[in-house]
Order: sequence, then structure tokens, then C-alpha cells
Amino acid sequence: MGQSLQLTAADGYRFEAYETIPSHATIGCLVLVQEIFGVNTHIQATADLYASLGYRVVAVPTMDRVQKNVNLGYTPEDMQAGSALKSAVEALPNHPVMLDLQAAINHLQAFGRVGMFGFCYGGLLTWRSACQLTGLAAAVPYYGGGVQNESGLTPQCPVLAHFAQEDSYIPLDTVEAFKKARPDVEVHIYPGHHGFNCDHRASYFGQSAQIARTRTLAFFQQHLVG
Repeated sequence: MGQSLQLTAADGYRFEAYETIPSHATIGCLVLVQEIFGVNTHIQATADLYASLGYRVVAVPTMDRVQKNVNLGYTPEDMQAGSALKSAVEALPNHPVMLDLQAAINHLQAFGRVGMFGFCYGGLLTWRSACQLTGLAAAVPYYGGGVQNESGLTPQCPVLAHFAQEDSYIPLDTVEAFKKARPDVEVHIYPGHHGFNCDHRASYFGQSAQIARTRTLAFFQQHLVG
């Protein structure tokens, strides 16, 4: 269902994203932000799923400026490689990955209201995008590592945030502190561990994933469609 999409960021950087287009009418548009593992099979399947529900989706390769065509699995070695790539992206001056995300938003605005959702590192980038970029009507970060440390940012669009009760990367007390600091954000906490939404990972927790997806779809329906 997906296809290659060439995008150009404001600084002239060109990159290849993964775009899925609904087979029927488009009801809204979404930027999908990958984990630390690239636009891999799971991310592509997620984009395809939301396209089947009527959303035009662009999955942005957020590691592209440090390594092209990242496509990792979920082994310990993959996690180590993905963590190193994330560190390299975060170390780039002026966070140019935000320009890449803005380019995806700009592309999608021609087709309808635009939302964003992302997982893990993509959750953090989704939170930053909600606060720093233009053109978003809604944003949904899933277990964004570091979101709890950036509660000083102010979202410019409605935000729904998903966290896990037993996330070893995001302690529950820091999530509670984030909730207090950002009463303007709708926060939900689910049984399970980091990565509970990904059915390619051992940490997948189907019941929590389904509830979170139901809430996410209702949120996008409200802000992008309704």
C-alpha cells in the first residue's frame, strides 16, 4: 500500500519518506514518527493500518541525516544500534530533524488537517513538534522517552499522551510530575512496559495497545475529521 515520497526540508535537505494513501476518500492526514529502529516493517504496517481507516500517512525517517535506510529489528544488538543513532541525531546542531518533520506536515496540508503520532523517540519528537512546529491540529506521543523532562514546552495543538505503568525508561513518578506540570495534556497510563503498542516486540501488550489505539482514533476523529 505504501510508496516512496521525496521531501525537501527548509534547509534544502532531501530525503525519502514512506507514504500511504487511502483507497477511498481521505478523512485526515498523519505524520508518523518512527521509534529508534527506522521506518521498519512495524512502522510501515502502522502507516498502512491508519491508511486503511482513511488517513493519508507519511512516515518520516528521522535517522536519515546520520544514516540512510535504517531498518532495524528488536534484538539487543538492534536496540544498541538504534540508541546510538538517536544520540547522533540529537547531537546534530539545531535539531534539523525538526525541519524534516515540518516538511512532512507541509506536504500533507494540501490534503486535509494534519495530526502527528510517534513511538519511543518518535514520541519525544511528536511532543516537540506539537510545541515547536506549525500546521498540526493534534498530536499523540506514545511512551516518548524524555517527554517528562520537557514539560516546560507549551503545546500549540491538543495533545494525547500514552505511557506504560512498568516502563523502565520512563519512571512512573516522572509521568505523574508531567501530568501536574501539563494539565493541558490528556495523559493515560496503561498496564505494560515500554513498547506495549508494538506487536513485533516482546513487550507487546495487546489489551493496552487496543485501548490506546481506540483513544487515539477518537482523538484524531475529533480534531482532524469532526
